Amino acid sequence: MKVVKLNTVSENVSEIELDNVERMRKAGLPKWIQRLLALAGLVAMSPLLIGVAILIRLESPGAAIFTQNRVGLRGRRFKLYKFRSMRTPSDPKYVSIENMQSDREGVCAKLFNDPRITKLGAFIRKFSIDELPQLINVVKGDMLLIGPRPALPKETDVYSDKALGRLSAEPGLTGLWQVSGRADTTFEEQIDLDLRYVKERGILADLKILFQTVPAVITGRGAY
Repeated sequence: MKVVKLNTVSENVSEIELDNVERMRKAGLPKWIQRLLALAGLVAMSPLLIGVAILIRLESPGAAIFTQNRVGLRGRRFKLYKFRSMRTPSDPKYVSIENMQSDREGVCAKLFNDPRITKLGAFIRKFSIDELPQLINVVKGDMLLIGPRPALPKETDVYSDKALGRLSAEPGLTGLWQVSGRADTTFEEQIDLDLRYVKERGILADLKILFQTVPAVITGRGAY
């Protein structure tokens, strides 16, 4: 059983058991190919990205793109880019969720009817448009196109040893979990899907996920 040390995941968790995941996993699509695809995507979709940014600024005050600390491969933290889909606290229409309870059990909290989300925000979240700025993360090398979604530090800080196993792969813009229901799945099901990807990934598996991402995005299943 192999032990991998993480430097920045948590002060309380410095080691995780990966059950030979490192030895069993296969290489997916080469990183340089994924970065080139991401760059091509940014160029091709630049009119859409600019248009969405303008609409966000027109609907509510605040920056169109925000950054968020996320946890990647072996606990490495990086700045993740997203289109803002929520009102900021400075917005007169902002609604606090301090006393609201998550609709999803487990570490990864989720509100299916979050009152902070704008009308445009609900649309871009449903069709994953809010995630498109993460193509920049892929070009920078923080992420890949395919892999487990990068988690928040407050989530990984309380991960079980099993859940920490998902950090043995580089995070991705899309992945097996995204094409298998996203937030409609439980947290435990998400972990199982991510670990399955880590163990079974390969070029064909990555290509299959890329093609399955298109109908998953169009239907908006599991996106809130």
